[in-house]
Amino acid sequence: MAERTIKWGIMGPGGISRTFATDLKRVEGAELVAVGSRSKERAEAFAAEFGAKRAYGSCEELAADPEVDIVYVGTVHPAHRDNMLTLIRGGKAVLCEKPFTMNAKQAEEVIREARERGVFLMEAMWTRYLPPIVKVREWLREGKIGEVLLMTADFGFDIGWQPEGRLLNKELGGGALLDAGIYPVSFASMVFGTQPKRISSTARIGKTEVDEQFAALFEYEDGRAAQVAAAVRLRTSNEAILYGTKGQIRIPDFLFGKSATLLVHGEEPVTFTDNREAKGYNFEAEEAMRCLREGKKESDVMPLDETLAIMRTLDALRAQWNLTYPYAD
Repeated sequence: MAERTIKWGIMGPGGISRTFATDLKRVEGAELVAVGSRSKERAEAFAAEFGAKRAYGSCEELAADPEVDIVYVGTVHPAHRDNMLTLIRGGKAVLCEKPFTMNAKQAEEVIREARERGVFLMEAMWTRYLPPIVKVREWLREGKIGEVLLMTADFGFDIGWQPEGRLLNKELGGGALLDAGIYPVSFASMVFGTQPKRISSTARIGKTEVDEQFAALFEYEDGRAAQVAAAVRLRTSNEAILYGTKGQIRIPDFLFGKSATLLVHGEEPVTFTDNREAKGYNFEAEEAMRCLREGKKESDVMPLDETLAIMRTLDALRAQWNLTYPYAD
């Protein structure tokens, strides 16, 4: 018997939602039925492009659509909290793009609301569901490289000098931390299964008062450590390396997760390669749909308690740089 179709809405017809909608077409049993935006015209154009039946000029209207099972939130960072609360109060399951919220206080509020109302909620940390990253977790569970004592991960790109753009706009939550840094920070959380007990970091604050780059050392129990870095005006290797007592795992371009190599001491390297045609947002959609069909209220791959803990780590980093966001802190 075929599994029931999960009917999707999308809030925010921007670039990242376009990628999600494109990949959603590859997901069996998924149907995009509605699009919401502050601009009815943009919602209508997006709906026409991706075959959605209805377009709305507000999040409230989308939340009231009785046909929608779950909504992907792909709006600008500062809008996430209000969008999620509106949708949750409308009884809609939510898959929200990272960063989940602007700070831990907002995350706590949204998570509490979802739990009180019994509504499914999940952070869209898309890299965590990519097949090579799933394979990395399998290797770690199997103890292939022994105990992981050190890891490095960075994600940096150069947007040039665009003071008018979103990435350098403090009011829109711009800067390296929330856009790029959340990936290596979340990856470290996945690898070590906890947050650091001590953080040492430094950041370059640019002319628009956002962090254009940062580097941090995370210290865990027993001397384990993670080195993480990110940038929006500097290209980096974008590689993650896990160093264990029995070997290493190397993930080139780890954010996009096309391959991972297992290097066990004394053995031939093993490389897992993913030749997918999609960008990879389909995997997080499939995970959310699996949870809905099984009646789960959150994903055990990206639990809400971990989402909140990661947000607290991001807050701790910002505190070291005296970086605050308008309308959030």
